[in-house]
Amino acid sequence: MAEDLALDLEELRHLQSIAKRPRIISFLSSEIHNLEKLSKEAPAAPSSGIPTGTKVPSTPARNYATLGSFSWDQDNEKVKIYVSLEGVDEHKIESEFKPMSFDVKFHDIQGKNYRCAIPKLHKEIVPEKCKVLVKPTRVTIILLKASKGNWQDLNFKEDKLKPNLDKEKDPMAGIMDLMKNMYEEGDEEMKRTIAKAWTDARSGKTADSLKDYH
Repeated sequence: MAEDLALDLEELRHLQSIAKRPRIISFLSSEIHNLEKLSKEAPAAPSSGIPTGTKVPSTPARNYATLGSFSWDQDNEKVKIYVSLEGVDEHKIESEFKPMSFDVKFHDIQGKNYRCAIPKLHKEIVPEKCKVLVKPTRVTIILLKASKGNWQDLNFKEDKLKPNLDKEKDPMAGIMDLMKNMYEEGDEEMKRTIAKAWTDARSGKTADSLKDYH
């Protein structure tokens, strides 16, 4: 469009230069004025050569190394997670705390990115009161417990020791499930104790459901 306007203007100016009658000259001047106005408003034709502007590169997806090794301790109100990591810039930390999870990302540490995350915690936390403290050689992630008490673990675990006492199920079967789970989860001392108790109590009325574990 811009090229067409330029050619039209050139031709109108040529006609104006050879016109003699005032009315024709006035008409041509008006048209030239209108075309000049249009040419200023028309968008420039896209360049087909090498772009002169600076192209902003798209941000590449970040890769993270998972920090699976850390220590932790707790009191009645909070949990502290200690991550050994040097050179952390507190302005380059991205943290996300949710009632049952957290995800903390550390960016640009000697050219690498790291993350420490637990997708499902043992119990609920208070996200808005959790924080990350940075020290020269380590980072401390502080989780505030939603309810006071002791955590058995950081990660959520189903209570395998809870017997499944369905109404349609024989109550004795629930106790047997409990004994099995205790046997599977226990240490050697616990296994010996349960095996001995089971053997002593066996009277022929109940099948030895633990025989596969002896």
